[in-house]
Amino acid sequence: MKKKSSLEDKKIVDLEKKVEELEKQWKRALADYQNLEKRISREQEDFIRFANEGLLDKILNVFDNLERACKAKEDRGLVMIKNEFWEVLSSEGVEKIKTEGEIFDPHLMDALELAPGKKNYVVEEVSPGYLYRGKCLRPARVKVGKGE
Repeated sequence: MKKKSSLEDKKIVDLEKKVEELEKQWKRALADYQNLEKRISREQEDFIRFANEGLLDKILNVFDNLERACKAKEDRGLVMIKNEFWEVLSSEGVEKIKTEGEIFDPHLMDALELAPGKKNYVVEEVSPGYLYRGKCLRPARVKVGKGE
């Protein structure tokens, strides 16, 4: 009878090992699946962000023209539309890059020329630059002081 019991014990131990191995495989597969879900979600967000960047760049050209029109002709209605337009853009994560009086930042600004003024500081903004969710969407075009 002892032989039968030890044979059954061996079968039980073998089955327990098999269950443990299958459980480990299941946990690995589950972790792989969860990682895949996260990666796909990040890729979708990146794709949407990339598509938004292209569209926002085009829209910002229209916004800049609207801003120029407001400066050329003082019209309260036009200013209200421009402000509402900006509220929509900023609610989507668009920010203007601060330039005038700031230290020149080559990551956020394109220097068009050197001008009289404090060295390495922005003297004049020629065209505005914008950030989209912290990333430079379009660099500001500026004149930089040459130290005179």
